Amino acid sequence: MIEVKHLFKAFDDKEVLHDINTVFADGKTNLIIGQSGSGKTVLMKNLVGLLSPTSGQVLYDGRDFVRMQKRERVQMRREMGMIFQSAALFDSLSVLENVMFPLDMFSLKTLRDRQHRAMECLERVNLLGAENKYPAEISGGMQKRVAIARAIVLNPKYLFCDEPNSGLDPKTSLVIDRLLSDITHDFGITTIINTHDMNSVMGIGEHISFIYKGRVDWQGQSADIMNSTNERLTDFIFASDLLKEMRAAVKEHEQKARMSE
Repeated sequence: MIEVKHLFKAFDDKEVLHDINTVFADGKTNLIIGQSGSGKTVLMKNLVGLLSPTSGQVLYDGRDFVRMQKRERVQMRREMGMIFQSAALFDSLSVLENVMFPLDMFSLKTLRDRQHRAMECLERVNLLGAENKYPAEISGGMQKRVAIARAIVLNPKYLFCDEPNSGLDPKTSLVIDRLLSDITHDFGITTIINTHDMNSVMGIGEHISFIYKGRVDWQGQSADIMNSTNERLTDFIFASDLLKEMRAAVKEHEQKARMSE
């Protein structure tokens, strides 16, 4: 579990995050959503240590990441997996070599054991048979699955995903969502997903933090969104006319169901 307590972040005189308080639960998909410039990317960077907060705490199972010594922070990062928006694969390495990279850096296992572990992860993301290909030879969706395999190869306790569906078609995005959800539940990982994808929000949003102008403006589950009275949240989620019509239809259906009871 990750707890964020009274987190502030400012750049010079500009405050970007203001008194953030939230909890990211084990074994759940925790989504951070919000408009561009709302502060959600800055929040994730503070969580993983790419930025240091101006004040506040980031507690990993009670351990304050902000105040850890350098050696402790390095050890903590070995418990984290990261999926970048662009997949961030090494073009000159094969799929298998990309997945093995964290093991090559941090594991004392033999080459054979490292290869075996990497192949286990490729099997988990349904990419057996692609291990000898290079990133340029596979699709964008396959690249994201390679990135997921690489992120879980060290058995992380915490998994961070920055816009994992960016650039993918809707069908492939659903595959990535389901894969992230399954991995989260199967291994009890604390998964945090920074996303703009409303399909992800409604499909796998077990705990959602809506960030508005640097503050946590709403928290809840995807099922709570339809009945939310937070106008800023509904304006963000149901931005298009089609989604507004869908929401109105759902609420009308629920009202008729209550009247017929």
